[in-house]
Parts: sequence; C-alpha cells; structure tokens
Amino acid sequence: MKLLLIIFATVLLGGCAKLMFATANTTTLTFDGDITENIAYGTASRQKLDIFVPEDLDEGTAPVVIFFHGGRWSFGSKDQYQFVGIRLASMGYVAVLPNTRLYPEVKFPTFVDDAAAAVAWIQNNIQKYGGSEQLIISGHSSGAHIGALVVADESYLKKAGGDPQGIDAFVGMNGPYDFTPKADDLRDMFGPPEQFDKMVVTHYIDGGEPPFALMYSSNDKTVHEQNLKRLKAKIESVDGQVSTYIYDKGEHTGTVAALSWANPDDLPVADDMQAFIQKYVLTPKQR
Repeated sequence: MKLLLIIFATVLLGGCAKLMFATANTTTLTFDGDITENIAYGTASRQKLDIFVPEDLDEGTAPVVIFFHGGRWSFGSKDQYQFVGIRLASMGYVAVLPNTRLYPEVKFPTFVDDAAAAVAWIQNNIQKYGGSEQLIISGHSSGAHIGALVVADESYLKKAGGDPQGIDAFVGMNGPYDFTPKADDLRDMFGPPEQFDKMVVTHYIDGGEPPFALMYSSNDKTVHEQNLKRLKAKIESVDGQVSTYIYDKGEHTGTVAALSWANPDDLPVADDMQAFIQKYVLTPKQR
C-alpha cells in the first residue's frame, strides 16, 4: 500500500500560457496500486515517463492510457499531474505520463518526436507492467495538440518504431488543434511560417484515425473553441468517428482539474472518458 499526499491546485491560472498552482487543496488518499517513476524512453534528461498500475491487476488485462501534460509546449512536468495517473489507474487503466523536451531547448517538431518515441516505447514494453495492447492517447492543452499529432500524422510513430494502427482512441482536453501562431514565442517555436501548416492537426485527418473524444471547458480564455469545431468538422467530413463534450463550467484547466478528486467545477470528465473508452475501445468492434 502506498499512502500519497497529493497537493493539487484548485486554481490554475493562465492555462498553457502560465500554469500556477496558486490555491492548493491538499487531499490525503490511499492508492494501493504501483507507481514506477522516471523510466527512460530516450537519452535526454526529460525523456522519462511514469507508470501507474491498478491494484491487483491481472497481467495484460488493463487498457493503457498515455497522458501528455499541458504547458504551452514550454513548461510543466509529469510530476505536477500525478493526480491524473492515480485517477486513471483507479479507474482500471494502466496510466503512463511522459515528459517531452520543451521550448526553447527544442522547437517543433522535436517535442512531437519525443512523444512518439514515448508511445513507441510503451507499445513495446507496457506488457511488462501489466498493460494490454489496447492503447488510448490523451492530453490537455498543448499536450492534447502533441498527442493528436502523433495519432493523426502516422509518420511520427513510424519513425519512432511504433505502430500507428496500435492506437485505439484519442481523448483531448481543451487542445489547440487548428490555429496559426501569432505570439512571438509561438512563431519561433513552430516557425518558419512556411512550416506552420505542419503543426495543424486537421491537415492530417483522412478518416483512418481511431475514434476521437474532444472535451472542452466553455469558459476557456486560452484556447478558442474554434479549434475543437474545426477538428470535429474535418473528422466528420471524412466519415471518421468523433464525440464532443462541451462543458458549461470551467476555464482552460477545468477538464484536467476534473480528474482530481477535488473536481472544483464538478465536471463529469472521468465518467465521460470512461463511457467513451467502454464504447469505442472495450466493446468488440471492427476497424
């Protein structure tokens, strides 16, 4: 048994632009599963991941959820999101939280390459930790953008030695999937301008993707809802499967905050995620 002290901010200011754990809600809880931290999937210092395994797991039976954290592609760490790993493991999944390298150390597409390398490592090794071959990629904000690119543009995972067909679903929370960089740091991060098209998720959607779940807190002042609408429209235009969840409460971080036990906006994100995975991943299907 592991007794963990989870410190989670009930106020997350500025979302991807500036993440600040300003007002902490301290919750003591027991997590009877296993956590393995800082497993290297590459040679760089940030190319590490944590694995959260449910209690009493029968080997090879739990679907795997990979969660990429937000932070404007330039800050944040998996260590701040342990509550996500614990919540997902408590829901019956093997949860994996990778770090990727950040701007300005690297620029696009290197952080997406890192994410693909993490996914490939997980595909090749997760059964040692009790995970099944069923794999869901998830993320919040910039992490949702990175995860969606790995799913939509198969070249990343192929280059990393992974299997694009081994991804069964995507769950994105308040992700900036389709936008043109305007701020100086973003233009430098994703530039030069002739390369901007390469970072737009919708440009890669062709109908061959697994089902997408797109979640959004409607009071988000950081990522416009237009990102979700454009991606949804593109998926539907090629007869893909997409489910959307628009919550009338919560700001930019509301969807990911809902995976904490505090759930400050009382959003049903965990239940919606569970139902989506049950329908599109755990129910026998043809793809």
